[in-house]
Amino acid sequence: MDLDFVPLDDTGLRTSEIQFGTWRFGRETEAGNVEIDEERAHDLLDAYAAHGGRYIDTADVYGGGACEEWIGDWLADRDRERYTIASKIYWQTREDDPNSRGTNRKNVRHRIDALLDRLGTDYVDVLYIHRWDDETPARELMKTLNGLVEAGRVHYLGASTLVPDEWKVARANEIARQEGWEPFTVAQPRYNLVDREVEGGYLEMADQYGIGVCPWSPLGQGFLTGKYTREEGLTGESRAAESSRFRDAYLTEETFDVLDELRAVADEVDATVAQTALAYHLHHDGIAAPIVGARTVAQLEENLGAAAVDLSAAQVERLRDATGGPYADI
Repeated sequence: MDLDFVPLDDTGLRTSEIQFGTWRFGRETEAGNVEIDEERAHDLLDAYAAHGGRYIDTADVYGGGACEEWIGDWLADRDRERYTIASKIYWQTREDDPNSRGTNRKNVRHRIDALLDRLGTDYVDVLYIHRWDDETPARELMKTLNGLVEAGRVHYLGASTLVPDEWKVARANEIARQEGWEPFTVAQPRYNLVDREVEGGYLEMADQYGIGVCPWSPLGQGFLTGKYTREEGLTGESRAAESSRFRDAYLTEETFDVLDELRAVADEVDATVAQTALAYHLHHDGIAAPIVGARTVAQLEENLGAAAVDLSAAQVERLRDATGGPYADI
């Protein structure tokens, strides 16, 4: 089954209903191994494209730049116009150079040159700021980004991971509106059935400004794949094997209550737990398309199978209400 195309809110673009995230490409583990090498990266891109996937999300720091190079090599044998490529800029890329971090004009212009060269393309469809830079005035940022759009090097602008600072996006878009500049029209927050802080006001802001929301970590760093059992997650070996940050965020009584409901709905629709968690996003009116990653082709194909999962309104409501965490009352 091929993926469908869905509107990316007010951009006019149509995006794959599931986007492919490539943050593991070229990533070096603590043991010094490369998590996904170039050959497997190309296998994953082949599998995504074979299922009709056309939206590839990357960043200039993924794999130290190798990720974009590998995507560029892969694209070289294909029709570039058939793919939507999104990249991100912000994090420092050169040691001992304070101007190589953030969104000051000098850094933005340098970074767009470098990432386009690695991707082997004249433009990116979406350019995200990876984080908000409080040291760069919003007016300067939006004027600089607008210049990239006018020059044809970027088509649309996005903002990544700005919860709970959504007001900064709103302010920047108001400046852009007043000046006749290109606004942010895509957003990329973390959102899943456990991490629900966007429900506090972020999604409302995005709706008001016609911003397409493309969440990352829709599977909660693997927690919502169902690979953890309650006993082993709360007291056993699987809990001990995880970092304290992951344990505190995901391996709790409240999150396992969410996972129990997710498993129940998955059984009802004859889908895997991961597919059902992703299907929740596909049935969410406030979401344009979730971003999924995968280490193997089998994992990717399982995730893409979420497109065939049909949830009833009652099942969506059950999943939406299945939380005892800090955002339950929002």
